[in-house]
Amino acid sequence: MSTLAVPRARAARVAAQAKVNLRLRILAREASGYHQLETLFLRLAIADDLLVRVTDGTRTLDVGGEIDPRLVGPTERNLAWRAAQAYAEATGWPAGFAIELEKRIPVGGGLGGGSADAGAVLRALDAMAPSPIDESALLALAATLGADVPFFASECAFALGWGRGERLLALPSPPEREVLLVLPPFAVNTAEAYRWLAAARAESASSPKATGVLDPAALADWSAIARLAINDFEPVVAARHPLVATLVARLRALDCAPAMMSGSGSSLFGVLPNGARLEVPRFEGEHGAPPPRVLLTRTATGVAPVVLVV
Repeated sequence: MSTLAVPRARAARVAAQAKVNLRLRILAREASGYHQLETLFLRLAIADDLLVRVTDGTRTLDVGGEIDPRLVGPTERNLAWRAAQAYAEATGWPAGFAIELEKRIPVGGGLGGGSADAGAVLRALDAMAPSPIDESALLALAATLGADVPFFASECAFALGWGRGERLLALPSPPEREVLLVLPPFAVNTAEAYRWLAAARAESASSPKATGVLDPAALADWSAIARLAINDFEPVVAARHPLVATLVARLRALDCAPAMMSGSGSSLFGVLPNGARLEVPRFEGEHGAPPPRVLLTRTATGVAPVVLVV
């Protein structure tokens, strides 16, 4: 009795989900210049759409969707491209790739769009690879691309991250909630945010300290999460962009808990109460500036699967 060979997948599609940081503490700076951190990552439903094809040698990237073409930048700096290159260099496979990327996650706002794309590409290639690498090797490869990328390369929807973000503890996801995303009409450069934080700490002569042990069992409850929610970047960003504090106050007035900035900003988010139903609010701009963009999404309780295409 003969056994038919199963054709190997030559393409994979995956939704690269955005994230928010429900907690972000910036701790000691290493001699290498990297900061230790402690964070709670949670995936959202809003996602970029990625199609990754294996080729015999050509390497291409096509970016479309809800993005200003001026923000696309050079191909070699795109994190999806860099992830595919890194996987090929580390494993010797594939010879080539073609990536089609439809952007839906707002760019440069602390929601992890580029890192989400990179993590999704790594998952897609590993799912198609003739010799997949193990999870620890995949996460180590992801860590070379950025602090958020290991989370996005993992199968975690909700996780505690520490170190440089490469150390992850998967947690049971809290109940699904609707989330308001508020996108101010300005971006925050991550390197600048770190400088602002360092300057503020130097001025107050304070040093970042470890925050004690978090109880993972308590982190599936939104009330407990709201009590632990903090972002060390938020005060220093708000000091330079007062609109941040204004918008956080508006979100709290809608009973969002937590309501805070994600990552180094400038995106803000508010988790709506259970069963809340409201029209997407409109926030006015300040001093003639364009109004913030407001989106409604929801938290994710799982990771979007990689769908193989033969």
